[in-house]
Amino acid sequence: MLNRRRGRVRSVQGVSTHIQRLLVEIDGELVPTVNYRVLAADVHPGDLIEVNTTAVDLGLGTGGTHFLISRIDSDHDMSSTTSQSSPKETGHIMKLRYTPLQLSTLSVEEESSLYHGILQEVDSLEGMPVLVGSLHSLIAPAAAVLQQNTNRSARLVYVMTDGAALPLGFSRLVASLQNQGLISATITIGHAFGGDLEAVNIYSALLAGRHVLKADACIVAMGPGVVGTGTPFGTTAMEIAGILDGVNALGGRAVAIPRISFADERPRHYGISHHTLTALGKLCHSRCFIPFPQLHPEEDELLRQQCQIAALDRHHLSFTTEDNTLQLLQDYDLHVTSMGRTAQEDPAFFRAGGAAGRLAAEWILSAEKWEPKAQLGDGIPPMVD
Repeated sequence: MLNRRRGRVRSVQGVSTHIQRLLVEIDGELVPTVNYRVLAADVHPGDLIEVNTTAVDLGLGTGGTHFLISRIDSDHDMSSTTSQSSPKETGHIMKLRYTPLQLSTLSVEEESSLYHGILQEVDSLEGMPVLVGSLHSLIAPAAAVLQQNTNRSARLVYVMTDGAALPLGFSRLVASLQNQGLISATITIGHAFGGDLEAVNIYSALLAGRHVLKADACIVAMGPGVVGTGTPFGTTAMEIAGILDGVNALGGRAVAIPRISFADERPRHYGISHHTLTALGKLCHSRCFIPFPQLHPEEDELLRQQCQIAALDRHHLSFTTEDNTLQLLQDYDLHVTSMGRTAQEDPAFFRAGGAAGRLAAEWILSAEKWEPKAQLGDGIPPMVD
């Protein structure tokens, strides 16, 4: 089902490399609307446009935003639109394939890429830490703590999967992290688009992060808008299991950022979210590192019990005592929320991201050579229901 309505552009609220943010009048009401500049031409106040209103009509968590489909020349005729020119248009890898909005991108792996030769040869992450989170908001505390603990000397690359929002430009958080130098570069994979580099899949993206962008560490997470159904497996958060296995298979250090909350009133997300328990307990076939923040004693005890019941204790668990995550989010002026809750309202959630950042920073600063020890299928115990 696709809901489409016509409206009149009243003002352009902001313009970035990737998007225009508009205020559009529809039936006398002003509504925020996003125009992705790679998919449609720029519009101006007074233009008649057609917008996709489906998500807002359904009350979904898209930030109350409509999305521009195209400009209309008259009340009856649609105009032909041309997107902004981009070097990526010289590539031949299509994203949003076989849809009316499919676009060509220059993928880092393809033959016309300057980096094709490099990616023909490399097959190891050389012990690079890779932090894998199930929610977009986790990248902020992880990046802030990692950079603070490496004196902001680390090259940190964000790899955005196509598990949620596909255009990287939709994320104000990524723009803020890049503007402050907390993230050095971005890669978008699968059907996600708009990164500094495009990649076909997570494996080549991580190899490009290490060998093309010279990353000291990568953070992998989907964009805004995780999909959930209230069932154990029916969520895009399950992607973390395969990503962690891929990191281990490529000789990296796989770090799972657990989704933790003591503010979420839903039982399935209280303590360790069932998304984390299911992905790491039932679907991840290699051992990874799971750092936890040290919380109140009763909260720590619940986390340990949940880990044991779900067989997460076969992974490398640790509890971080030193923690200034919440202060760093303030210092870097990162206004980030998760499920509508701020860091002050749900501190455990954000501190989990910080714990992962601290662990990665310790490895980056250490001269210890990494020798992968976890093999696929190594020592996996029977699962406990």
